[in-house]
Amino acid sequence: MRAAGPAWDLEQTTSFLLVASTLLDLKAARLLPQGDVEDEEDLALLEARDLLFARLMQYKAFKLVAAVLDTRLAGESKRHPRAVGLEDRFATLLPEVLIGIGLDQFAALAARAMEPKPVLEVSLHHIHAAQVSVREQATLVVERLRRSGTMTFRALCGDSPDTLTTVARFLSLLELFREGAVAFDQVTPLGELTVRWTGSDDDDFEIDEFEGAPPEPAAGAEGTPVPDQEETT
Repeated sequence: MRAAGPAWDLEQTTSFLLVASTLLDLKAARLLPQGDVEDEEDLALLEARDLLFARLMQYKAFKLVAAVLDTRLAGESKRHPRAVGLEDRFATLLPEVLIGIGLDQFAALAARAMEPKPVLEVSLHHIHAAQVSVREQATLVVERLRRSGTMTFRALCGDSPDTLTTVARFLSLLELFREGAVAFDQVTPLGELTVRWTGSDDDDFEIDEFEGAPPEPAAGAEGTPVPDQEETT
């Protein structure tokens, strides 16, 4: 109060003294074990005045924000957008959308999208390869060689559907070569392999199927130990 001096009038000084004395009263009441506020009416008036002051500050803040918005709206109202289309260099970037299907096609697409999905399962077809008969491929090779006389191995396997069939035809050629029914000619190393038919047109050939390893010899055969009776028991 001394620092303020004549800058404060009597009303401001009185209000300051009222607030200070009320705060001191509250502080003393909280410090004492059984302290009570002497004048609760002054405390109620002080709380009411603080609430009114807070509402006035809030009203002032809203008023300032409204003034800012009014200024911005007034400034933006003077701006007008250009009503022009895209430039040619930008208009040609996106292709023109053409819908070439009708309601029936849309319905078919919707039905296909909403139909139940198939249940996924682990396929074992890649583990168990399909068996190809070497004897059947040999019959095919013999028929073609008897009709043509000479053919390249590439021509013999031209219609082979897979690698396994090609291998079966090659094995059949080896068996026919062992029987003396075919002969091979190769002019250059790793060059084209030519197969010539040298057998008779009436001969029948017994071709192995190459179905796996040879059978194991029977027990007691030469070179095969016979298990002891006690060990077998």
